Amino acid sequence: MSDAIRQLEPATLWGRFADLNAIPRASGKEEAVCHWITNLAKGAGLDVSSDGVGNVLVRKAASPGMENRKTVILQSHVDMVHQKNNDTSFDFDTEGIRMKIDGDWVRAEGTTLGADNGLGVATMLALMESTDIAHPPLEFLFTIDEETGMTGALELQRDWMKGDILLNLDTEDDREIGIGCAGGIDLGFSGKFNTVPAALSHGVQIEVKGGSGGHSGMDIHKGIANANKVLVRILREMDLACTADERIALAAFEGGGLRNAIPREAGATLASDSDAAAWASRMAALTQAIQAEYRTTDPDLTVDFHPTGAPQTVLESGAAAALLAALDLCPNGIDRMSPDIPGLVQTSNNLARLQLVDGAVEVHCLTRSSVDTEKMDLARRIEAGFDMAGLAAARGGAYPGWTPDPSSEVVQMMADLYKELHGEDPLVLACHAGLECGILGSRYPGLDMVSFGPTILGAHSPDERASIPSVRKYWAWLIEALARTPQTA
Repeated sequence: MSDAIRQLEPATLWGRFADLNAIPRASGKEEAVCHWITNLAKGAGLDVSSDGVGNVLVRKAASPGMENRKTVILQSHVDMVHQKNNDTSFDFDTEGIRMKIDGDWVRAEGTTLGADNGLGVATMLALMESTDIAHPPLEFLFTIDEETGMTGALELQRDWMKGDILLNLDTEDDREIGIGCAGGIDLGFSGKFNTVPAALSHGVQIEVKGGSGGHSGMDIHKGIANANKVLVRILREMDLACTADERIALAAFEGGGLRNAIPREAGATLASDSDAAAWASRMAALTQAIQAEYRTTDPDLTVDFHPTGAPQTVLESGAAAALLAALDLCPNGIDRMSPDIPGLVQTSNNLARLQLVDGAVEVHCLTRSSVDTEKMDLARRIEAGFDMAGLAAARGGAYPGWTPDPSSEVVQMMADLYKELHGEDPLVLACHAGLECGILGSRYPGLDMVSFGPTILGAHSPDERASIPSVRKYWAWLIEALARTPQTA
C-alpha cells in the first residue's frame, strides 16, 4: 500500500513518510533512522552533524533573495509510539508500518501509524531536499526519544543551533497554533510483597479490553476509560462481594504500556473459591454499569472472566488489600483545569502501567502540569498513597512547560497568514501535551516558537490516523510562512 501513499499530494512529503515508516524507530532505538537522515542530508550536499545524545542537525542556506531573513529552525522527533492490538501479529523491531488509505485518512493495519511525529519529519525531509521552494536560512533539528523521556531535547547540545525562530511540527489539529504546553514528571513505584500458597480451587482471568486509548496529554480531558483503573475497580468490588466463607486472592496483573498512552487493556489472575462463570454472573451488573458509563468514549470496552489454571502462589491478603487501595486512590485524569485559559487542562495524571509478577510490583505514572508547583504537589500526593502500601517511589524524566506568549512576532505572523489563507481565525492556544518546545526554550532562551501540524486523530493508539486533506492544508501554510519569514534586524 506504500505505493498508493506515495501518490498522495504533496507527493514529496508522503513519499518520505512512506520511506520513514519502513524503518523501525522505537524510542531509544533511533540509530537506523538517524543514520538514514544523515545520509539523505549528505546526498543533498547539506551540512549535517550529530550531538552526543544522537540528535541530528542539518543546515541549508537560504534560497536566492532570502539571505537577509531570520533563520528558521524546523523541529520534529524521529521516534514513534509502538502500540498494537492484541490480535495483530507485528514485530516493531523488524517490520515497517503497514499503511492503508481509508477514505480521507491514512491508517495502519492494527498498529500505531507513526504520523506523530513522522509527518513532521517527512515535512522536514521534503523541504531539506527541495530545489524550488523559497525559504530563509534553515536548520532542521531531528530529536530522539521524545515519547519516553524527552531525552533528545533535555540533552540537546548547547550553542549548536543558530536560528531565531523555531517551528515545531508536532501539533495534531490543523486549525491550531500551539503557543504553550505542560511540563511533566515520570513517577515509578516498586516493591516486593510476600506470597503464600493459593490453596483455592479455581483460577480466574479477568480481561479489560477494547478501550479507546489515546494520548495521555492531548486526550486526557475526554474522559476515556483507563483500563488499569477499571480493572482495579472490578477487583475491589469482587473483594467486597465475597461472602463470609469465601475468598479471592490476587496472583498477577498487567495493564497499560507507555507512560504517555491511556491504557486500553489490562488483565489480572486470581485464585478463588468460585469459578470464572460464577464471577461473570455476579459481576454482570457492575460490568454493564461500567460499559454504560463509557458508552460514548469507549463503545467497544469489554470485561471478560475466563477460567485459567489455579495459581500456585498469591499475595498475602493484607498486602493485596493495601496495593489495590493505593491503586484505587491514585488520581487519574484531570486534577485541575486552568483558571486563566478556558478549556485548558492545567494538571493531570495518567496511571499508565501496572505489573505484578511473583509478588514483585511495578507501577508507572506520568504527571503533567503547566504550573510546576502544582505538578510537584500532585506527584507528592500520589507518592503518599503508594508509600502507605509499602512501595518505594522514584522520580525521573522531569521536563519544564512552555509559557505562552500570544504577542510574539511569529505567533502573529502565523495567525495572520492562516486567516488570509482560510478566511477565519486559527485557534491560538496552549496544550496539555509535553511538547519539546518548553525544553528547547529553556536551553535556547530567546527563541520565538510556535507549534502546528496536520490533523492526526487517535495518536498513541492503533486507531491513529492522519487526514489527507489536512496534510495539503498544513503544507501550503508552512510553505507560505517560510516565504514570509521576517527580515533580520
